Amino acid sequence: MAALNILVVGAGMGGLTTALALQQAGHRVSVVDRVAELLPVGAAISVWSNGVKVLKRLGLGEAVERVSGDMHHMRYATRDGELLTEFSLAPLYEAVGQRACPIARAELQRLLLEAVGEHNVRLGLACTDFESDDEGVTAHFDDGSRQTADLLVVADGTHSRLREKVLGHAVARRYCGYVNWNVRVPASEDLAPLDHWVQFVGDHQRVSLMPMNGDAANPEFYCFFDVPLPAGTPSEPTRYRDELREHFAGWAAPVQRLIELFDPAQMARVEIHDIEPLDRLVGQRTAIVGDAAHGMAPDLGQGGCQAMEDGWVLARVLENAEDDIPTALRAYDEARVERVGEIVSRARKRAETTHGANPAATRAWYAELADEDGSTIMGGIEKTIRGGPLG
Repeated sequence: MAALNILVVGAGMGGLTTALALQQAGHRVSVVDRVAELLPVGAAISVWSNGVKVLKRLGLGEAVERVSGDMHHMRYATRDGELLTEFSLAPLYEAVGQRACPIARAELQRLLLEAVGEHNVRLGLACTDFESDDEGVTAHFDDGSRQTADLLVVADGTHSRLREKVLGHAVARRYCGYVNWNVRVPASEDLAPLDHWVQFVGDHQRVSLMPMNGDAANPEFYCFFDVPLPAGTPSEPTRYRDELREHFAGWAAPVQRLIELFDPAQMARVEIHDIEPLDRLVGQRTAIVGDAAHGMAPDLGQGGCQAMEDGWVLARVLENAEDDIPTALRAYDEARVERVGEIVSRARKRAETTHGANPAATRAWYAELADEDGSTIMGGIEKTIRGGPLG
């Protein structure tokens, strides 16, 4: 097989994972990103077993497991702190052959960047347009320069500037109806058990604490607060603590301690959006990966994992097609469109249930949690994991 020249536009989770998978398949890969500095978007990411399996195949498994949170139990409680359900995640991990690895986004980004090689990544260069034909693709940049390649990978995120060119039509982002504040804090037992993912739910709102690092001397939780709000509410860091005090007044003591503990300067406040499932993810000598391909609500914890799957699958279909790009792209499309579309739709449905789009459905969910022994929740997660390319 001849090595291809491949250009990846976007140095986020999807772009770097794809670049690494393609490099390891023997291709010459360069990555560009319009940002001058790679800053992680959000405090942490819950890499479920399907994502970890991809990272392991790419040689990063041990490093990721070493610096990720040790999450072995799951607990739901009411807004008042009354236990709804608690169970071990061991049956899930045993069934799929891999534990989940919640990890700081900055740490995962560092591992991926080191593996790809910083010399292969050029920052501060925006790809503004491209043109393709049977012979190749030419990318145009904002400094007036051009680059030719055999294949262009569009990995420029949920606000993708190139997705419309690939698809031939605009793709609108859709507000999911709630705001998410996320931050990392020192972990302590008065907030939650150190190996538990704990969620408080009520009033269509949610508070989550998840172990996110492997440093036993300085453990941390990845925390987030969800509140249904109209789009366009002001985001002012100096107001974050007061905002959350108001939204979660009267909630359980750990929630109150958490609100007083976090550093507002380190917190992200995000209006959650997704996009409609796309009917194709490829064009002539172009493939879309990551959030550009399937921007989704984070309610299944699958955004990053699906980006990792995208990169792995793209490298494999090129390999299987012996670098016949049109054949490989058809195979990529066939492998990914239905898979990611279904997860986008499920994440949207879960977001609606959690955040009160239909209050009766949310009340029913709270009642179901009180009767949950873990089997239904873990069954759903297992189905998602097993649907991935590595089973």
